[in-house]
Amino acid sequence: MKKKVDKLITDAKTEIEGVESSKELEAIRVKYMGKKGKITALLKSLGELPDEERPAAGEAVNKGRKQLEETLKTSRETVRSSESAQKLRSQSVDITLPAVDHVMGHRHPINRVMEEVLDIFRGMGFSVRKGPEIEKDYYNFEALNIPKDHPARDMQDTFYFGEDTVLRTHTSPVQIRTMETEQPPLRIVSPGKVYRVDYDVTHSPMFHQVEGFIVDDRITFSDLKGVLIEFVNQFFGEGTPVRFRPSFFPFTEPSAEVDIGCVMCSGSGCRVCSDSGWLEILGSGMIHPEVFRFVNYDPEKYSGFAFGVGIERLAMLRYGIDDIRLFFENDLRFLAQFS
Repeated sequence: MKKKVDKLITDAKTEIEGVESSKELEAIRVKYMGKKGKITALLKSLGELPDEERPAAGEAVNKGRKQLEETLKTSRETVRSSESAQKLRSQSVDITLPAVDHVMGHRHPINRVMEEVLDIFRGMGFSVRKGPEIEKDYYNFEALNIPKDHPARDMQDTFYFGEDTVLRTHTSPVQIRTMETEQPPLRIVSPGKVYRVDYDVTHSPMFHQVEGFIVDDRITFSDLKGVLIEFVNQFFGEGTPVRFRPSFFPFTEPSAEVDIGCVMCSGSGCRVCSDSGWLEILGSGMIHPEVFRFVNYDPEKYSGFAFGVGIERLAMLRYGIDDIRLFFENDLRFLAQFS
């Protein structure tokens, strides 16, 4: 038995000397000392020996097992140390290499323009109000003098949730909600997302708008023109040409579209302005008396004006962008230009 044990231990040590990884060393341990290992098999075979030979044989096997355990322990420490050193070498950092630049985040161009527009109107004494994006048909249409059978509803391309709930098509409902709870004088702007069923290079199913309105007892169309001309001069620069064209909106009367001299060609005519020299930027008008009646304002006592401007439209003109979809595709090559 002693010779068998000595040979087994010698064979095991020879195998251990050639290992290069903890995985290989574990395989050897299982081979010799596992539940079905060779040392275990020798211990089980002791019962087959004569009674007088068992003590010496058992002592030899146990002594061999202890020797193998010590050898495995020493080898395990050596292999782990080698593996650790190899891992450190593979993960080492060359401290002479230049540092990696960290790209700082920045505001989206739509946010930049929105904040600038709101700052301009705050500077003219306007306060900011916000309202829900999922809106009642009453606030989005009826209270703005657009009844259910009004042809102007066809202009809106609305997302409906049932018969009486919509994704708002403009931020004008905030005007109604504000006038229901507050009394004149009012000077309000309401920014936010709006939704329409439209999608091409100049239209998006979701876009941003700022609605503004003033209500007091002696507001005239001249006040409307003064506020909007001041806004154009601050946003596009002093001396920017401005013109007001008659138009139609159910909630204002009279109504006007506001154009500016084309910022691309300085009014000389180009593809962007269809060779007209002018670009439309917003709609406006004097608040319709019927709208005042919906909120229990006396139209004989109060007057006011309202306007609505699309933020994407302003951003496209500010940055020379010809496709509105670029704002929402999250292409870092595009967005990085605004850092």
